[in-house]
Amino acid sequence: MSHPVSKPGLRPWRTALLAGMASYLDAGAIVTTSTALVLYAPALGLNEWDFGALSALLTLCFATGALFGGRLGDRFGRRRVFTSTLLLFAAGIAVLTFAVSAPMLYVGVVIVGLAIGADLPVSLALAAEEAPQGAKGRMVALSGVLWMVGIGVVVVLSIIVGAYGEFGARLLYAQLLIVSLVVLVLRSRMKESTEWTAARTAAVQAPASERVDLGSLRRLLAPPLLAPLLATGLFYAVWNLGANTIGQFSTYLYVNVAGSDVPTASAIGLLGIPIGLVSGLVFMRIVDRPSRQVWFTAGVAFSTIGFAVPLVLGVSVATLATMGIVSGFGIGLAGETIYKVWTQELFPTLVRSTAQGATIAFTRYVAAAFALFTPIIASTNVTALFGILIASSVVSGLIGIFWIPRLPKASTSENENSASQAEGLVPAAIGQENNA
Repeated sequence: MSHPVSKPGLRPWRTALLAGMASYLDAGAIVTTSTALVLYAPALGLNEWDFGALSALLTLCFATGALFGGRLGDRFGRRRVFTSTLLLFAAGIAVLTFAVSAPMLYVGVVIVGLAIGADLPVSLALAAEEAPQGAKGRMVALSGVLWMVGIGVVVVLSIIVGAYGEFGARLLYAQLLIVSLVVLVLRSRMKESTEWTAARTAAVQAPASERVDLGSLRRLLAPPLLAPLLATGLFYAVWNLGANTIGQFSTYLYVNVAGSDVPTASAIGLLGIPIGLVSGLVFMRIVDRPSRQVWFTAGVAFSTIGFAVPLVLGVSVATLATMGIVSGFGIGLAGETIYKVWTQELFPTLVRSTAQGATIAFTRYVAAAFALFTPIIASTNVTALFGILIASSVVSGLIGIFWIPRLPKASTSENENSASQAEGLVPAAIGQENNA
């Protein structure tokens, strides 16, 4: 049974906005680093290996942060974790802003990756838990729109400061520093998730025979949660190979493969931002409705076609621009946002952040390994690179079409605010949910 679509009040939107800013900062950190490394390279002596190593390290640390942050968010609460992680993020961005050597870049990348990785699963869980019934998907999908906004802001700034070299890189990171500090102040006034608090209380007060082991991950590694863990983890990891490559190495491809420059690459990249925003806004309107699966399939098709353009027509400024526009529309409908929604729907509250952190970690570890060699592949066999991106879109699309929709939701009870029924803490409630 699906919940009626309702109009959330101001507080859920405010919560979703401040929580979703994790996606803005995540996208901003990835795209800013992609451009900033090119701008920093002459002054700080960066070589091809540094490009791959720093990009891989950012992704690797993001994965580690998500793994531990997700678990901490389930055990100690959403608010405590996403406040401390944002403070850490601001510190790391400050190091990158004022870096005067390559080692400082490595230190800053480690801090930023760990911090934003830990923040993301906890923030998304809070957005879903504070949303009213029938609007949870919209609250989570807002993070996808903010992801595109984060990219757009960086691209616009790159057009303006791309010709300033090292100083331009510092300005790009300074924007993230200012935004993170503002969000930190606003988040400090937020309250803890009421759904998490209720579920935590119910788990602690339940009889010993029915109590959830709050310190154990065994629930995720056994039925019925193992299948959703595998499905969402594989979908996100395979899909992200394409998205992360474009996010981290688009400037590199324009400059080092297509023979363009940073301002031109940024200006062309800007063309795809409105398209991505439109698809994200469309997805927000349909995400809580049955028709979202049709839109997901269309998104897979657009993404695949977009990645195929440079492969078929060769890598040039025109084909890279076409790829960005076409795949950008598809990503808004069949990418990270739908993964975020699935993880809220498929996992109960007390393991939701842990599950999301684990699948994000797995995804970013895979992406980090690939990013380490991406510049080399791009410079030696760019055809193979785009073949991999096409395969990632097709395989992840098949998982999202044929596997994930068949998995049972964590709760289909109308009384989802009831801790025992909504979280499946009481065996009888689990039975009721499975029969719903």
